[in-house]
Amino acid sequence: MDNKLLLIIISIFLPPVAVFLKAGVGKDLIINIVLCLLFFIPAVIHALWLCTR
Repeated sequence: MDNKLLLIIISIFLPPVAVFLKAGVGKDLIINIVLCLLFFIPAVIHALWLCTR
């Protein structure tokens, strides 16, 4: 439970780091980095979705 809470907090402030910790290096990380470079809010939503599923 504590790991999920920590991932949610990291997802809000550093979305690519949270995705890396949850999914590792892969297509989800690339998608999140591109989202973070274009717009920050979609990157946060994507990271939260990955970390809570």
